[in-house]
Amino acid sequence: MLSGIQRFGGAMFTPVLLFPFAGIVVGLTILLQNPLFVGNDIADINSFFYKLMFVLQEGAWTVFRNMPLIFCVGLPIGLAKIAPARACLASLVSFLTWNYFIFAMGTVWGSSFGVDFSKEVGLDTGLTLIAGIKTFDTSIIGAIIISGIVTKIHNLYYEKPLPAFLGIFQGTSFVVIFSFAVMLLLAWLTLLTWPIIQIGIKSMQSFMISSGGVGVWLYTFLERILIPTGLHHFIYGPFVFGPAVTENGIQIDWTLQIQAFSQTTQSLKELFPAGGFALHGNSKIFGSIGIACALYSTAKPENRAKLAGLLIPATLTAILVGITEPLEFTFLFIAPVLFVVHAFLSATLAATLYSFGVVGNMGGGLLDTMIPLNWGPMLHNHTMMVVTHIVIGVIFTFIWFFIFKFIIVKWNLNTPGRGDNSNNVKLYTKEDMKKKKAENSTSDVGEQLSLEHAIINGLGGKDNIKALNNCATRLRVEVLDVNQVQPDQFFTEIGAHGVVRKSSSLQIIIGLHVGKIRDRIDSIMSL
Repeated sequence: MLSGIQRFGGAMFTPVLLFPFAGIVVGLTILLQNPLFVGNDIADINSFFYKLMFVLQEGAWTVFRNMPLIFCVGLPIGLAKIAPARACLASLVSFLTWNYFIFAMGTVWGSSFGVDFSKEVGLDTGLTLIAGIKTFDTSIIGAIIISGIVTKIHNLYYEKPLPAFLGIFQGTSFVVIFSFAVMLLLAWLTLLTWPIIQIGIKSMQSFMISSGGVGVWLYTFLERILIPTGLHHFIYGPFVFGPAVTENGIQIDWTLQIQAFSQTTQSLKELFPAGGFALHGNSKIFGSIGIACALYSTAKPENRAKLAGLLIPATLTAILVGITEPLEFTFLFIAPVLFVVHAFLSATLAATLYSFGVVGNMGGGLLDTMIPLNWGPMLHNHTMMVVTHIVIGVIFTFIWFFIFKFIIVKWNLNTPGRGDNSNNVKLYTKEDMKKKKAENSTSDVGEQLSLEHAIINGLGGKDNIKALNNCATRLRVEVLDVNQVQPDQFFTEIGAHGVVRKSSSLQIIIGLHVGKIRDRIDSIMSL
């Protein structure tokens, strides 16, 4: 059960990784249309530069305006066990079919379900347009459910043999045919239940917003503390990308209104209170610096140079693009108490910022969200909020540093650079692997030709791998026989940052290039 949920959470990263670039372009184009930064002449609505920025901005909106379609196509890439490209096609066709069924049923029998499909699309009607189809605004929730169901059908029936005279209906055609009947039933169930769900969503929105700083604290704490399990996607997903506290999710609704927000002096907390539930990225920026400094200062002097080689890139990754696993996994399994403290401080920072009026879309790092989507556009009319934000963040950086350092020293925790094996604290590179191969040609590691081959052998070979997936930094694997899997040290020696084990499920922490490693392993597995 847990491995299935983790696999699903990892698959969510496929479409999510499209957001940073689109967000940066949207933020920069809005910034470059602001007279404060480029001058009145260049920012004039009739100038060539302004029109060029408008064109670029419209292109960048593609991802945000079509999120249901993107999630529908993107999830099968991570969930399909065979022929993922064909699973994407089946998922898209079935998702569109589902929406056409909803439109048709709503138009013909809408009054029986208590819905009126004659209304124009909009926030108050609960209707929207998806690929030109008037349908319920289920946001990415509908896309995720339909995509998950169709991918399950694909995994079960894609290779189902049919009689020779029905051969034309095998493969993707059979999956779509099977899904057609399922979509008909699901469309009827959607018409029956979604209006009730919409009422529940609106009630939850009111509750979470009215809960204030307590709600922000709890949300952020759960988002951080669940990272080792991979279940944190299900905490922030409905808030940031779904309709938990805003109609289209914080990411879309903040970005859609960012230009209007940047031109007003009214408190952003009053205008967009839901923005308190997207402050979890602040711990990635301000907390990471304090954590890295604490780990470095408590390491043995002779090991600090080696430790810096691990901490600097991991910390920069967290600060710049909001990927924290490389840093957090350097101490998580050695001293888990520090991770609990880290989650507590993250939640406290978010709640403190919210109480001082800081809101926005701050789930990532400096480059993908903080500067282009928050500080840059808001600097002109919300200068004090930006200054307050930075000051509180820096204060918490010192709090992180002193608390982490105190706990490490007080309890003599065996963090990187302090234990008996401190001289081995380093990131293994391809050169290290080649050197180890030359020194010990008879060892299991030395015999491998590449990292992906080494991982496959370490997992007990191709035949022992039941399922394979990845998130932003981790390779998620389910094996048939855990006894065939090599010890954690094997994986760290070939270049991994660490291993998480849960029964027959493993998470091998690789780094930001894990997607390429997963693709290469898939290629090897298919041979």
